[in-house]
Formats: sequence, C-alpha cells, structure tokens
Amino acid sequence: MKTFNYIAIFFLSTAFSFANISPQEKSALVAFYNATQGSHWNSTWDLNASEDTWYGIKIENNKLVEINLQFNNLQGVLPLEIGNLVNLKKINLGFNKLTGTIPTSIKNLKELTSLELFMNELEGNIPAELGELKKLESLKLYSNKLSGKIPASLMGLTNLKELLLGSNFLTGTIPNNINALTKLEKLSLMDNKMQGEIPVEIAQLKELGELILSNNEFTGNLPVEVMSLAKLSTMMVSDNRLNQEYVSFSRKNPVSLKSMQGETATATMDVEKE
Repeated sequence: MKTFNYIAIFFLSTAFSFANISPQEKSALVAFYNATQGSHWNSTWDLNASEDTWYGIKIENNKLVEINLQFNNLQGVLPLEIGNLVNLKKINLGFNKLTGTIPTSIKNLKELTSLELFMNELEGNIPAELGELKKLESLKLYSNKLSGKIPASLMGLTNLKELLLGSNFLTGTIPNNINALTKLEKLSLMDNKMQGEIPVEIAQLKELGELILSNNEFTGNLPVEVMSLAKLSTMMVSDNRLNQEYVSFSRKNPVSLKSMQGETATATMDVEKE
C-alpha cells in the first residue's frame, strides 16, 4: 500500500509539473507563430513539444503570463488571436520586423502591466482600446511608424509609469489632462510631428523623472512650473518651435529654468545641447 501511494504521488506530481496552458491559449500562440513567420525566428518553437519548452514563454499555474521575444526576427503582423491570451502580464516584442497595425483585441488582456512593441514597423493609429488596460504600467511603442493623435483614453491609465511614444509620426497636442497619470515617471514623445503648447499640467506629475519632447513642432514657452518637479533629472525640449531655445540636461540634480535658457548654461553644470 505504501508503495502504491508513492507511485500515485509521483504520477500526480509529474502531471502537475508538465501541465500545459489551455487549448484557447495554445491556439492563440500557434496563430501568433504563423502570423509572424515563426519558422524563421532566431529561436523558434517546436509546436509538437510542450509549451513550457517554447522560447520566450513563461507559464505560471497553467497560465501564460509572459511573452519575451525581442531580437528574434519576428516578421509579419500581430494576429487578432493575441487577444485570447487573457492571462498575459507582460509582452516584449521589441527589436523585430513587425508590420501592420496594433490589433484592437489587445484590449482583452486585462492583466497586462507591460506592453513593449518598440523598434518595429507598426503603422496606423494607437488603438484607443489600449485605454482599457487599467493595470498597464509600461507602454513602449517608440520607433515605429505610428500616426494620428495620442488617444484621450490613455489618460485613464492611472497606473502608468512609462509612456514612450517617440520616433513615430504622431500629430496633435499633448492632452491637457495628462496630469491624470499621477504615477508617470518617464514621458517621451520625441521625434514626432506634434504641435501646440506644452501644457502646464505636466508640472503636476510629481513622479516625473524624464521629460523628452525634442524634435517636434511645439510652440509657446516651456512652463516655468515644470522646473518645480523635484524628481526631474532629464529634460529635452530642443528642436521645436518654442519662443526660445532651451538647453537639454540629464543629471542627478535638476537645474533651474533660467540656466536652461539661451547661453547661460555652462560646462560645469554638465549640461549639453541635444
């Protein structure tokens, strides 16, 4: 009897160890594999093997919680089926060759805390549906071919710490209600085609450490209130249409607005023009 119990425990523990994700999640992963030419990835998947052996996949309690396939030669589009991976917490597909648009089905990934699609060739608008991902802390879409305005819905992502949308073809203005993103630590909109004045509401982002707005078409003045941000250590606003040119800085201790204007910055302040 004791031997039988040991055997039963062994088979139960083995079954648990090799338990896999749901058929719905596996089907979505296979669709993703096919849509991005998985057979040509740098590190590919053996679709006949257990999913927990697939490169870049993290499974916890029989649920797919993370996909990390950066630098993996993904080519093609993101399929609608990606929205069926409802337990995902993190997606990193940076440094690949993805094309097409960001599927609106991503709105179904309610557990998502990090969405990283940077350094690809994605185009079209940023889906307003991303505003439904209320747990999102990091949104990195920089260095793509995205166009249109920043969706107003993104201002409802109150857990967001990083909003990196630089090096695209975005237009429009910075939403005045950006102060709703009270946990925001990094904001980068550099190298786009955005216009209008830099809203004073940015000065209400008390956690902001990086503000990068260079290479756009912003007008007016840099709000003096921005320099009251105690954690601001990186500021880049050059190459816009502001009333005057400002000096960019990146250092541990922030500098004053006066020292950023015109020729007043000195080498001893470790400040450089961008």
